[in-house]
Amino acid sequence: MRKILIVVDMQNDFISGPLGSSEAEKIVSAVAGKMRGYDEIIFTKDTHYSDYLGTREGKSLLVEHCIEGSEGWQIADGISVPEGARVICKNAFGSMELAGLLKSEDEKKRIDSVCLVGVCTDICVISNAIIARSVLPEATVSVDASCCAGVTPESHETALKAMQACHIIVER
Repeated sequence: MRKILIVVDMQNDFISGPLGSSEAEKIVSAVAGKMRGYDEIIFTKDTHYSDYLGTREGKSLLVEHCIEGSEGWQIADGISVPEGARVICKNAFGSMELAGLLKSEDEKKRIDSVCLVGVCTDICVISNAIIARSVLPEATVSVDASCCAGVTPESHETALKAMQACHIIVER
C-alpha cells in the first residue's frame, strides 16, 4: 500500500515568526511524530522573494514572510526533512508542481492514500488537499486535524468542514 504524507509549509515564519501562532507551535512535535509513519514524504515550502510586497498576495497580506534563503523560510526547528523526502517550493497557496508530482507518481505506481498536515489549515493546507483530491480521484485523501493549525481556531474548523464537503477525510 502506497501512502504519502504531505507536510505543508511548516516553516519558521508560520510557527514562531511574523505569521506564527501558539496553535502552530503546538503542532510541531505532532507533525514530527506523524512523519515516522510514512516512507514517502513531500514537503511544501512557501517561497517568496524580495519583491513580495509588490505581488498580488503581498498587497493583501502586508507581512513579508518566507523570503527564499531567510531563516523564516527554513523548515521549523523540531522537524527534520528525512533523506529521500521531496521538497517543493511554491509561491502560491496551492502547488501545481505538487499536482504534477502526485499525478506522475500515481501513474508509475498507484498511490493509495495521501495525508496532509501543516499550516495554515484555512489557506495552504485546504488548497493543496483539494489539489490532491482532484489529481488522485481514486486515492484516500485525508487531513490530520491534530497536526494542522489555521490562522485562527475558527478558520481552522471552517476549513476542515469545507474539506469534508469535498470528500477529504478529516482525522481527529
